Amino acid sequence: MTVAITGASGMIGIGLRQRLLEAGHAAHAIPRDAPVPACDAVVNLAGEPIAQRWTPAAKKRIYDSRVEGTRRLVHALSAQSQRPGVLVCASAVGVYGSRGDEILTEKSSPGAGFLPHVVTDWEESAQTAEALGIRVISLRFGMVLGRGGALAKLLPLFRLGVGGRLGSGRQWMSWIHIDDAVSLILLALENAALRGAVNATAPHPVTNDEFTRRLAGALHRPAICPAPAFVLKLALGEMSEVLLDSQRVLPVAALATGFHFQYPELSVAFANILSTFQ
Repeated sequence: MTVAITGASGMIGIGLRQRLLEAGHAAHAIPRDAPVPACDAVVNLAGEPIAQRWTPAAKKRIYDSRVEGTRRLVHALSAQSQRPGVLVCASAVGVYGSRGDEILTEKSSPGAGFLPHVVTDWEESAQTAEALGIRVISLRFGMVLGRGGALAKLLPLFRLGVGGRLGSGRQWMSWIHIDDAVSLILLALENAALRGAVNATAPHPVTNDEFTRRLAGALHRPAICPAPAFVLKLALGEMSEVLLDSQRVLPVAALATGFHFQYPELSVAFANILSTFQ
């Protein structure tokens, strides 16, 4: 199988390319707005980082990089005489908005706010490829835990013993180990029955309070420095929603295929990831 990947330089893209090559497949990194070569599948992971202050200009970059970028990608695929059979497009649990303790599945409705708006339009842009005869899967990623990403930014604080819960700590966090995230992409590429929205999250979400306690425990450090919600809002503005919104997401579609999570529990995921930093 020949797979073209946008956003291939990110943590997920690097892991995906490695796994594809190990399995004997061809993996081609596609730079932004570069022509898409003839291939069997496309994985679209490109997007402006969310972790920045959401100024009007930043919001436009976040929206355009995902929604307009995906539209351009689908348009490019429409011009090909031999189109790929499948498009796997990154998406996010941010589509659900903040929902408290509500259990969220792929059938749950979108929420309200900037991120739900972006993700809804993002998925709709990807879905237009179905009219071209291309199977489309939108993987709604939770926080991806690996050597990079959000965890890499948290580790220095927690190692110094100055980590702690964010806001009340009662908000639910949906997460996934990088290895399982890559495995779900491979599942989406290979399972012809899978299409539409698929939650890419571990089957056991946790509250922010539990997340911080388990991370501190894995590092043998205290977690005694909480960050009040008002401080996060002052420091980060509207982007603080990413840290304070509550999303209790379950991977119903993935589990229905028989997919086996290698790291279903947070403590096991932390133990594996932290061992790679030794």
